[in-house]
Amino acid sequence: MANVDIKVAIQAAPFAMGYGYDDTLAGRSDIGAIVSFTGLVRDFNETPEVTGLTLEHYPGMTERTLTEIGEQAWQRWSLQAVRIIHRVGYLAPGDPIVRVLVASAHRREAFEACDFIMDFLKTQAPFWKKEHSTQGEYWVKERHSDQQDAARWR
Repeated sequence: MANVDIKVAIQAAPFAMGYGYDDTLAGRSDIGAIVSFTGLVRDFNETPEVTGLTLEHYPGMTERTLTEIGEQAWQRWSLQAVRIIHRVGYLAPGDPIVRVLVASAHRREAFEACDFIMDFLKTQAPFWKKEHSTQGEYWVKERHSDQQDAARWR
């Protein structure tokens, strides 16, 4: 894959909501669309009163997996750049967890690639989520709907 521009970061620190825009656009005039997705911690999930979320990951493997997902998108669509940032550690409701940014010459490819990356990130990336609620703590189980979302790309 020539000229692959994929950047992945895993971090505990918060990220700016504009993460990825400036470095993606720097010196470029071939980008016609940037699509991004930012996932946030909700105050509900398995229980209605989520007070926080702890995300754990497998260092090294997680970065490799996210890069591979970006590469799969790169092979399917004509893309100029992919940025994936995911947080780990303790997060409170309203905190951003993940940001995916995809740049392409055309909007449709950017939209589809961003959606694809999120579907596979949810089902393939080695993250473990523990929800904290007013009713206790528990590990979040994989959702059947996430697998269905990813299956549509196969």
